[in-house]
Amino acid sequence: MKLKPITSPASPRPDPLDERALLELVRQRDAGAFDELVRRYLRRAFAVAYHVMHHREDAEDLVQETFITVLEQIDRFDAERAFAPWFFRILVNRGLNARKSRTVRQTEQVPADAAGGEGPPDGVAERRELAERVRAAVDQLPERQRLILRLSELEGFTSVEIADILDLSQGTVRWYLHEARNALRITLAPLAREVRNG
Repeated sequence: MKLKPITSPASPRPDPLDERALLELVRQRDAGAFDELVRRYLRRAFAVAYHVMHHREDAEDLVQETFITVLEQIDRFDAERAFAPWFFRILVNRGLNARKSRTVRQTEQVPADAAGGEGPPDGVAERRELAERVRAAVDQLPERQRLILRLSELEGFTSVEIADILDLSQGTVRWYLHEARNALRITLAPLAREVRNG
């Protein structure tokens, strides 16, 4: 598919809240409208991409590739539907495919003692240990449960939005969330007892 060249805006700017008008200008290859679309979705896109890729540079690449794909496929987007689920479905699918097809770049972790100014050393150590045990428990979840849990709990997507993004039924999303929370409750029960008795 050959893209039309991106042009300067010839029409008045849409109301900042009117996403349909903004998307119509993007369809017309309005560079300013595309910039506004990127501005609106960039932070959340990076957060979701990071949850999928688990690596900063890979997440940045994924976000950039997704915005390019959206621009290339904007004429296929059904304007009667919400844009966000379509956008995030592209991002998540591209990310999952990228993880399957290549090895994610390896980096060295920052040593736990490298940061300073976090409070008394004993409290910092306890918080780090607690965070690490919770992270390890989440990492043990099956991939689909882990992704849905992160989209829900960390990014604030509703089960309806997650269902649209992952092309699942709402009931399936709720079931995955229920199973993930149950597994975490069981895995972290000893930790909860330690904290209570601490």
